[in-house]
Amino acid sequence: MEIILASNSPRRRALLTEYGINFKVIPPKNEETPPKNVSVYEYVEILAREKATEVYNDNGGIVLGADTIVTLNGKIFGKPTSKEDAFNTLKLLSNKTHEVITGYAIISKDFEFVSHEITKVTFNNLSDSLILDYVNTGSPLDKAGSYGIQDNFNLVKEIEGSLTNVIGLPVEKIAEILREKL
Repeated sequence: MEIILASNSPRRRALLTEYGINFKVIPPKNEETPPKNVSVYEYVEILAREKATEVYNDNGGIVLGADTIVTLNGKIFGKPTSKEDAFNTLKLLSNKTHEVITGYAIISKDFEFVSHEITKVTFNNLSDSLILDYVNTGSPLDKAGSYGIQDNFNLVKEIEGSLTNVIGLPVEKIAEILREKL
């Protein structure tokens, strides 16, 4: 069985490969339209469903779409728009606990499954110089919340929940759903 990953994320590709899930990549062509006046959980589920639906409508098959955000006190942090934005986000997350939420949608001719995964992440108290050094690596610039937990920068004190969710895809749940449904 081969699924279609509706994403260009190198981290999602790596996670699916690591879990032995056979897939090919067909990213959606359309820009995301962030939904308004919905909860953060509905927000990620809507975006994941839109990505999966677009690719499914063009290609058929079994399509997996996902969207990851970071939230703190109701504010959504997606990918930063600049190094300054990344610095400011990391400064806000320093010494606090935030949520990483990934919405995911699996769509085929036989079923549609849409849900989300929440992981709580507590940051260490980050110095400005550490944040600046990290931002200057360029790594935070393509990641929700301006960080990658897999980067070796001692940002994270503790996580409660799925590590793969924080990386970009709750692959344990995805694998379980695929086993059940297919």
